[in-house]
Amino acid sequence: MAEKLVGKITHYFGNIGVGIIKLEKGEIKIGSKIKIKTHEGEFEQEVVSMQVDHKDISSTKAGEEFGTKLEQKAHDGNEVFLVE
Repeated sequence: MAEKLVGKITHYFGNIGVGIIKLEKGEIKIGSKIKIKTHEGEFEQEVVSMQVDHKDISSTKAGEEFGTKLEQKAHDGNEVFLVE
């Protein structure tokens, strides 16, 4: 599967397992598969929820930030890839 760099984690809320992703290019929507590369390794997951300002959204495009539940711990600055 091909992957392309689309953004970075700008903040991770460890107490609730939510990452804020700044999308620098492309589009992510509910059902998209993403890969996050951390200092400890990498993990893939499907995007099952997205929020902006505590409101549910179904997609986002370049230049926007959104929050999503992450299955594993991440850190500020970790790269986010879209898996195609």
